[in-house]
Amino acid sequence: MFGSMMFMMAGLLPVQGLLGGGLAPSRGVAASASRAAVDMKVFDWKVRDAPPPELETITLGSLKPAPGSHQKKTRKGRGVSAGQGVTCGFGNRGQKARAGSGTRPGFEGGQTPLYRRLPKWVGKPTGPGHTKKIYGLVKLSMLNTQPEGSTVDYAALIESKAATKDKFKLKKVVSSPGGLTVKGLTVKAHAFTESAKTAIEANGGTCVLLSPTTQLPIEA
Repeated sequence: MFGSMMFMMAGLLPVQGLLGGGLAPSRGVAASASRAAVDMKVFDWKVRDAPPPELETITLGSLKPAPGSHQKKTRKGRGVSAGQGVTCGFGNRGQKARAGSGTRPGFEGGQTPLYRRLPKWVGKPTGPGHTKKIYGLVKLSMLNTQPEGSTVDYAALIESKAATKDKFKLKKVVSSPGGLTVKGLTVKAHAFTESAKTAIEANGGTCVLLSPTTQLPIEA
């Protein structure tokens, strides 16, 4: 009986050796993986969800770009393995792969382009060579700040601080709530609405139409 027990123990020893030998590398791999996780470099894409720093803590020495916003410049034509070699992203042959621009804006390969397929608004031409007149508006309430019987243009309104400078060279007088209360004004502008012109003339004033090019009065 003692001999049989010794035989069974001798049979188990190789199995335990195999199990021990199989488990030892797994423990080593786990330990190396944990160390690698600690020592791994944190790239930009791993901190994109991090909250921004407090504004009071930012200094000139701690400024840095937002995570993921700074990318390395792509070097093209430096080998296939670089990702942008050989054709540099322009494909194999064709009009768009040649030097210079490919096609003009709006070109659709010969078929009727979109800007010609759409219906046109009669009386409102579009496309190159057509411009739209945009006026800076002068309300009748601005004219109420001027003395009676005076000559008013946009420069006079700016001088009296009734208006401020704007980017529009052409001025158009329009009506406003309350209407015009000052009498005898001579108003110079590039355009007048019918209601504004009627209000000025009803108070004994005069509307002087200016040329958009020479800025001089247009003879009636």
